[in-house]
Amino acid sequence: MTESLQAEHDRTPGRAALTLGVEEELHVVDLGTRELVPRAPEILDRLDGAHFSAELHRSVVETNTPVSSTLDDLRTGVSQRRREAIRVAESLGLGLVAAGTVPLVDLDALPVTPTSRYQRMLHEYQMLVREQLICGAQVHVGVPDRDEAVSVAQRVAPTLPVLLALSTSSPYWLGEDSGYASVRSLVWMRWPTAGDSGPLHSAAEHEALVSDLIASGTISDPKMVYFDVRPSAHVPTVELRVTDASPDVETVVLLAGIFRALVLRARDEYRAGLPLPASRPPLHRAAMWRAARSGLEGDLLDLPRSPVPVPAAVAVERLIGELRPQLEELGDWDQVFDLTLRALSRGSSAARQRRALARRGRLSDVVDLLVADTRGGVTEAGPAGPPAPALIEAYVADGDEAFPGGRVDPAYAGILPVLTSLGANGLRQREDARDDEQRARGITFSVAGEAATRLFPFDLVPRIVPADDWSGLRKGLIQRVRALNAFLGDVYGDRQVVADGIVPEWVIDGSPELRASGALISRPAVRTQVAGVDLVRDGDGKWCVLEDNLRVPSGIAYAMQNRRLTGSVLPELPRPATLISVEDTPKLLKRALLDAAGPSAGDDPALVVLSQGPDDSAWFEHRMLAEAMEVPVVRSVELFVDEGRVWRLKNGHRHRVDVIYLRMGEDSLVHSPGADGMPLGPSLVSALHADTIVLANALGNGVADDKAVYAYVPRLIEYYLNEKPLLADVPTYLCGLPDQRAEVLDRLDELVCKPVDGYGGDRIVIGPHATAAELSALRRQIRTAPHRWVAQEVVNLSTHPVFDGHRLAPRHVDLRAFVFTGRESVVAPAALTRVAPAGSMIVNSSRGGGSKDTWLLG
Repeated sequence: MTESLQAEHDRTPGRAALTLGVEEELHVVDLGTRELVPRAPEILDRLDGAHFSAELHRSVVETNTPVSSTLDDLRTGVSQRRREAIRVAESLGLGLVAAGTVPLVDLDALPVTPTSRYQRMLHEYQMLVREQLICGAQVHVGVPDRDEAVSVAQRVAPTLPVLLALSTSSPYWLGEDSGYASVRSLVWMRWPTAGDSGPLHSAAEHEALVSDLIASGTISDPKMVYFDVRPSAHVPTVELRVTDASPDVETVVLLAGIFRALVLRARDEYRAGLPLPASRPPLHRAAMWRAARSGLEGDLLDLPRSPVPVPAAVAVERLIGELRPQLEELGDWDQVFDLTLRALSRGSSAARQRRALARRGRLSDVVDLLVADTRGGVTEAGPAGPPAPALIEAYVADGDEAFPGGRVDPAYAGILPVLTSLGANGLRQREDARDDEQRARGITFSVAGEAATRLFPFDLVPRIVPADDWSGLRKGLIQRVRALNAFLGDVYGDRQVVADGIVPEWVIDGSPELRASGALISRPAVRTQVAGVDLVRDGDGKWCVLEDNLRVPSGIAYAMQNRRLTGSVLPELPRPATLISVEDTPKLLKRALLDAAGPSAGDDPALVVLSQGPDDSAWFEHRMLAEAMEVPVVRSVELFVDEGRVWRLKNGHRHRVDVIYLRMGEDSLVHSPGADGMPLGPSLVSALHADTIVLANALGNGVADDKAVYAYVPRLIEYYLNEKPLLADVPTYLCGLPDQRAEVLDRLDELVCKPVDGYGGDRIVIGPHATAAELSALRRQIRTAPHRWVAQEVVNLSTHPVFDGHRLAPRHVDLRAFVFTGRESVVAPAALTRVAPAGSMIVNSSRGGGSKDTWLLG
């Protein structure tokens, strides 16, 4: 606290002396990585040392408010200090978080502040100091008389669990959910002087205890007495120390209002000569533990009235009711009552953080929420009234599609004003509406190794693909898929492409996805009814193909649903007159799948969608497409083969199946059980050989989306179609060729290296972003199995604005387009834009990427 606090308390005796002040500890996070970073000194160097100071860790900034006599003044003081610190932090690319903990932490990268006092503490307490990556909010109430202050501290102690529950904001510890609402409390209680002080009856007893602790060598100075509530060691106040830092300023004001009323009641009891309440330390510890465990979402011990747990809301309401006389005397009743209702209706910050994680499964979203809540409206607040919304505006980024060179592209001229008018707060509300709709519709996906599904990540800012671009892409996509279909037929046939020297035989035979099952198709036929082609746009606006997906490409339904979400949560966005509707996509898909049926199907082929069910990462998509095509979605246990034909078993009746839209990998299919309990694979092979069933896509297709084959696609187009390629490819080097391997090994730090059978961003190493250790490991792998690796030049991917919770920010994007091939090839009118996380170029949702509504113009 500032020195003015001492003078003001000395001048204002009696009830008016119950002035207020708050010390807030704020975490420093990198706004790009969302990690805790040791850059507080850079912020503090630009701030007034009378109001801001360093803490134990270099990742924390402490603020000290002016002395306040009213809750309104206190609110202004807290907001003003936050405003000053946040402005400096954001100018450095940093954010500030007022919460007990932040979830993204690297212990090894967070040194202690290098003062002699903190270095002594590190030497003495070791791990305890290294793990103090926590922040609290200390509320001070002026009580100049030390005897009175000691008595007040003793008398308010039984109510502290309620204050802790109101403040809980630290569910995450070192990247994991702790299961507690305030894990900060658990970490804090490791200090040898933390917790209940035990019975103390006078200032002399308190000072004697502190002296004994110093004499014991346990602490080195009075400031290291970390009792839950104490007479301050440096100003004439009683200091509350149990609460987590609170992202919401209003929670800080509520805690201060309640604590001041508690102090007033305790001071009156002391002056009236009433005895201290009975001290029962084990029960008090149990009550504090329960508050840390449950916050406002569980039960609290109803101390000192009863040890029996009651709902947290009941405990809070009882305390506020008991304090009404003191709150009215202080003029705080109306405000504290309203803030209490608000707190109980919103729930704890810990609960809100868990909801943020549940939306997409990304801890970065939790950090974004905390930064936004800490920021609130304080950065734009002014004396004239309520805070203005954070400004949504264009930025400057090279190669950005919406804001090239910092100007607004004409295609986005109608979108930006809508986003600006909503502001950051309005967009966050639309994100909440989006999440609610996704939950209601079950728009989720899952990641291997995680039990829970995630909401499919969707950014609110749509991406526009101009009509000229889309027209050219459509022609090039159809050309590419036609050539790849011809290649697949040739690979599993005569291999004329090898005989004519177009593709080396080792490229085909060395592919992990060359499967004997691919040869089971005995007649000329389309093998890729559904192709997904990933495209990127470079900084100069040129499109190129990044990779092909000919096995089980996903994303069609998500692309459609993104359009529907935009219409639902941002209906005011102006739609271009030439915007292509996505609603015909299922009809086009179904036509291509039915066209694939073999001669045995007759005039009315029976189509099913085969899925692994709810455990599949794209179960939502399987259900949605099956429903839209009006065909059954089945699992392997509903299928069996009898007399060379595939049948679906439903309610004791069997139904013929002619075409299976395959939404699982070949290995899973072969080993999945059929309706008869036997593996489906062997009997399905017999049906394929008899040409009574068509799998779309065909087995063995992975050989054509092999990364080594990718290097030959331009030649395949010329060979099979006698046409020049319409779409560019990324320059690619085959490590199986000695001269190209030598160049790759010389330029590992400049290239992107991929395993030939990689899928979903798996094992990609981006040379310019890789560590020396990663490059060394990659070098060993390439030398050991060179034919399993390719390298590509780094593409300067375009960026597109996303709403990051605070403002518009650039993120790298790609585009997955879908080609349906039956009697003819058509490009689906729905395409999926995928968004890389901040600081990354990998867009896959399983790697933390997101998606956008893609506006294809015709």
